[in-house]
Amino acid sequence: MSFLTGNQPESTPTWTDLDVTEGAAAERAAEFYGAVFDWEFREDSLEDSREDFRGGFRADAGRGITCLLRGRPVAGLRTVPEGAPRLGAWRMYFAADDCDAVTDRAVAAGATVTRGPAERGPLGRAAVLLDPVGAEFGLWQGRDLLGCELVNEPGALVRNDLSTPHAERARTFYATLFSYTLDGNEDLPDFDFTFLRRPDGHEIGGVFGAPDAPSSRWETTFEVADTDAVVARAVAAGGDADAPSDMPYGRMARLTDPLGNAFHVIARPS
Repeated sequence: MSFLTGNQPESTPTWTDLDVTEGAAAERAAEFYGAVFDWEFREDSLEDSREDFRGGFRADAGRGITCLLRGRPVAGLRTVPEGAPRLGAWRMYFAADDCDAVTDRAVAAGATVTRGPAERGPLGRAAVLLDPVGAEFGLWQGRDLLGCELVNEPGALVRNDLSTPHAERARTFYATLFSYTLDGNEDLPDFDFTFLRRPDGHEIGGVFGAPDAPSSRWETTFEVADTDAVVARAVAAGGDADAPSDMPYGRMARLTDPLGNAFHVIARPS
C-alpha cells in the first residue's frame, strides 16, 4: 500500500482541514491537536469571495488557522459561525489545476457543490462537494499554500480512504472524474477494498465497501511514531479512542477529538 509523497499533481490528496466553531471551540481544537501531534499554529485570512459561490452554505469572512509541523503547513483549522454545518471529520482536498473546471467535471459526473468555488484569501481557490454516495470532499487550487508541505512522517497526513456502503457507485464516480484505475488488494482478502490510482500508476487512496456503514465518508489518517502513546496523549487531552489494532501496514487506531471529529492514526513499520 502506498502513502502520500508530498505536494502532488491534479487528482492527488494535497490538503486537509477541519471546520471548527469560532471562539472557544477553535481554541480547544488547537489545544488538543497541539498536544497530540506537537503542532504549532498560525492565523491566516480565509475569507471566501461572495461573488462566486454556487452552493447553499456560505461562510462570511472566516479565520483560518494553519497547523504547522517544524514550521511547515501540514493541515488547517477553519472557523465557521455558530450553527453552521460541520462535517464531523477532517476534510480531504484533491489537488486541482483549475478548481472551476474540475468542479464542472464533478457536477457532470453526479456530484453536488456545497461551497465554492471561492477564494481562500491569497492561499488558493477551493470548492467543497458531495460525491454521488454522499461523501464530502474538497478541491484545492493552491497559490501561496500549495498543500501539505510535510507528509508521510509522524505528525503529518499519510493517506485518505473512502468508506461507503455504495462502493461500486463511488468507484465509478472517481474513476470518471480523475481517470483513476481500480485495483483490488490481495493483502486484505476479507475486505471489499479497491485501490485508486492515477493514470501514471501512483496510488492516491482507496475505497472501502462497508455495507453496514450509516453514511459515506472520506477518512483521514495521520502518521505517528507510536500509536499507543498517541492514543494515551489524545485521551489525556480530552479525546476518545478505540483500542489500537495491527494491520498489514502498521498499528492503527481511530480517535475522536473533544469536539466530536473523527480521524485515524497509524504507526508504520520501520
